[in-house]
Amino acid sequence: MSILFRRLFRRIGRFFSALFNIGIPLKYFLLILVLFCGGIYALTSTRMIRQVGGRDDYDEAMRYIEIKDLLDEKFIDPVDRKSMGDSAAAAMVSGLGDAWSYYMTADEFRTYQLSASNDYADIGMSLVKDEMTGGFQVISVYPGSPASWAGLGAGMVITGVDGKSVSDLSVDEVRTLIRTKLNSKFVLTISGGQATIEVDCTNANANAVLYRMEKTGAGYVQITNFEAGSGQSAVDAIETLMGQGAVAFVLDLRNNAGGLTEEVATLLDYLLPGGLLFSEVSKSGEQIKTESDVMCIQFPMVVLVNTGTFREAELCAAVLQEYGWATVMGEATTGNTRSQETITLSDGSAIRLSTHSYLTPRGVDISKNGGVVPDTIVFNRDASATGTTQGTTGGEDGTASISDDDQLMAALRFLS
Repeated sequence: MSILFRRLFRRIGRFFSALFNIGIPLKYFLLILVLFCGGIYALTSTRMIRQVGGRDDYDEAMRYIEIKDLLDEKFIDPVDRKSMGDSAAAAMVSGLGDAWSYYMTADEFRTYQLSASNDYADIGMSLVKDEMTGGFQVISVYPGSPASWAGLGAGMVITGVDGKSVSDLSVDEVRTLIRTKLNSKFVLTISGGQATIEVDCTNANANAVLYRMEKTGAGYVQITNFEAGSGQSAVDAIETLMGQGAVAFVLDLRNNAGGLTEEVATLLDYLLPGGLLFSEVSKSGEQIKTESDVMCIQFPMVVLVNTGTFREAELCAAVLQEYGWATVMGEATTGNTRSQETITLSDGSAIRLSTHSYLTPRGVDISKNGGVVPDTIVFNRDASATGTTQGTTGGEDGTASISDDDQLMAALRFLS
């Protein structure tokens, strides 16, 4: 071993002797060495900064590392680095100040996926992403649902909707795609194209709109959601009530969680004159504008809202209020008028992030505005009476009712 070391040192010595024999003084050699090492360091640092997104992101990352190292060194108790990292990620998203954007740990995201799959009852089935095929596995089917009538069963893997592959879609996106079919018949591709199943959803949304005539001469239209077919159902209800002699209308959007923009656009286009109805805007400023034609109807109208009025339902109330086409009554809404996207991170955690927002014709962001503020604030003494459909017809002045729905009674008195 000593012989090998001696040979190595001799070769190193010959190398430096050769350099100096060329006539390069030691000080210049050291200068060249320092410059070379400095250049390598500068290139490495620049590459690292670019990889994290720029100088600001690099400084933020270094601050996080500095704090983490300080906690590891100084904090009196052992530090759980995973818990600390999850807390930091959650704080970053929370710092956006958006109530509907949040971070989920890997365990929380797995729970979210299971609960989300079981929350999907539009056609009566629960779905989860099948990573092997890129499709969506049916977890359960509800008896008496369109999915059950079509013959769908647990274990089947859906790979296409009406001939469109769903392999690149998330659970949220495939839900939205199927929701747009709820008022029609459509075909699901099963197990990579080996079989197809037709699903008939023509009656799946039949109860989204309830209506009746009040003794005050007002037509009452309750819209429980804006899922597929509900917009036209609301239009049909108004047409029917006009045929029965309605001279005013109450549109009840309380506890309406929203749905599809196409459906609220159908109703607003029917009610309002020509012009911009609303816009959907992304972070980049790209806008999708929805406009109305010149045909419209104009009656005394009240729109009822409460804290359970969300998204497209809030948009409907805000647009009618902004046009001066209806008086909004009830409780202020929450401003949940942004669409969210679930983004999976590399470690299995995820972020639920607001990515688009609705703007009214005047460019008002309902979410930033804090929701829709009614023209007249009215609270229900009995919250369980909200949306009741019995005992709400009163006398000619709307005061002879036995209903505990104070908001509806205030609307009828106002229209009388």
